Amino acid sequence: MKRRAFILALGGAAAWPLAARAQKPAIPRVGVLAPFNKNDPEWQIFVAAFKKRLVDLGWTDGRNVMVDYRFAGGNAENIRTVARDLVASAPNVIFASSNVSVVALRQATHVIPVVFTQVSDPVGSGFVANLARPGGNITGFQSFETAIGGKWLEVLKEIAPNVRRVAVLHYPSIAANVAFLHAAEAAASALGVTVTPAGARDAADIERVLTAHAQQPDGGIIVTPSPLTVTADKRDLIIALAARLHLPAIYPYPLFPKSGGLISYGYDQMEQWQGGASYVDRILRGANPAELPVQAPTKYQMIINLKTAKALGLDVSLQLQQRADEVIE
Repeated sequence: MKRRAFILALGGAAAWPLAARAQKPAIPRVGVLAPFNKNDPEWQIFVAAFKKRLVDLGWTDGRNVMVDYRFAGGNAENIRTVARDLVASAPNVIFASSNVSVVALRQATHVIPVVFTQVSDPVGSGFVANLARPGGNITGFQSFETAIGGKWLEVLKEIAPNVRRVAVLHYPSIAANVAFLHAAEAAASALGVTVTPAGARDAADIERVLTAHAQQPDGGIIVTPSPLTVTADKRDLIIALAARLHLPAIYPYPLFPKSGGLISYGYDQMEQWQGGASYVDRILRGANPAELPVQAPTKYQMIINLKTAKALGLDVSLQLQQRADEVIE
């Protein structure tokens, strides 16, 4: 009996660590859908800001959270594939950038919480019921309201007064991009310009529509935000075409004039990526995404590249330079 009791006790002792391990809470997992190239240094700055903010909030990747970063390279089909794969892996929350990414995730899940950044017009795009109470599994940080299309046209006209014809380079499948086009069209007559749509889905489309637009004089470009335009290869292509075709262009993000584009008018992207990490933190700690309000930008920035302006034959007024947050010489 003593030997039997000893063996049973041994068995119980061996089983106890297994039972304890089985009851230990699983480490939460975060999926990140980044619609750009992994080796794009400009966008990696924002990924690094997201990572640092998570650490500041108490989440260390590999210790008390597992973060799965997926890069889709700016291709719409790749984004849809990555979205499906992320959802299939069943993370606790997904962080995503761009309207295209959220469309893909919305098609793949109505259950897993999704926090977005750099998404324009989330209400008009059907992602949330309203900004104050999103009402579903999706919330995050709004980038541009649709009225910005008129503001971009106004700023472009100010830096390039001779512009009479403006093409709005946009991705036709993104509802917010089309809304920017309509806002620019509504503002056009008061500014004495004609606005035309320049829909594009790939690099070949971009080159075709911009080359066609440049066949007539006094042209300019509004470049709307999407994975089609902001990835490094497309960004460089658009900037090079604008220079070669002698087309003044306004862009949504500072990385364009910093890469040789003429002017940008947009919000602080770093702030939004850090904010996205704070919402991921809150959801991991039990917050309901349906009750987390969509946040709007608190500050807009204007960046002017004077070297590019000079190459285009533009004399940028001192008043406009003084209004700019940064002037690149």
